[in-house]
Amino acid sequence: MSRKEVIKSAFESMMFVWGEPMDVKTAADIFNIDWKEAYHMFKELQSEYETQNRGIRIREIDKSFQFCTFEENDEYIQRLCTPVKEKRLTQSAMEVLAIIAYKQPVTKGEIESIRGIKCDRVIEGLLKKELIEEAGRSTGIGRPILYGTTKVFLKNFGFTNLTDLPQLEDISDVVRDAEEGEENDPLQITLDLKSGNRI
Repeated sequence: MSRKEVIKSAFESMMFVWGEPMDVKTAADIFNIDWKEAYHMFKELQSEYETQNRGIRIREIDKSFQFCTFEENDEYIQRLCTPVKEKRLTQSAMEVLAIIAYKQPVTKGEIESIRGIKCDRVIEGLLKKELIEEAGRSTGIGRPILYGTTKVFLKNFGFTNLTDLPQLEDISDVVRDAEEGEENDPLQITLDLKSGNRI
């Protein structure tokens, strides 16, 4: 095999063993090659899997790559696997997550200004689920914490990067009127962040 074929073969093995999205720079460092060269090899692998109509595909998540199943085989996978109860995000959590996704980096005060309700518990829950993270501090009074989404968010919702988010004219359009105590509301927000809004 050529050097390139050896590296691409190794990348496949590394993705399989690693499980989590494989960062391009990490993979490049192992072979002492430029990350751009490694990135192009990952993209070639991705294209090869698609061209060959394989049941396993490679998806990109913010300059990282990971094996996943071909989405059209989902029906057969569901038949194979024992059904498990899915724990979905509450309406409140989806609203806050949508605001952060579209407005990031954003402070808690800005989120509450849009929703018209406090969201301490919701933010705490999203942090625990690793869907959001602290992204520094604002230069405003008191230097409040800024929040942004994570790679876990991209992975769970099936996005390659934030440019995949559906276009919105006004984020307030997806936030309904809320009242104190609605954090336990089991309903889902109507914002369609692709079909993969299962956590």
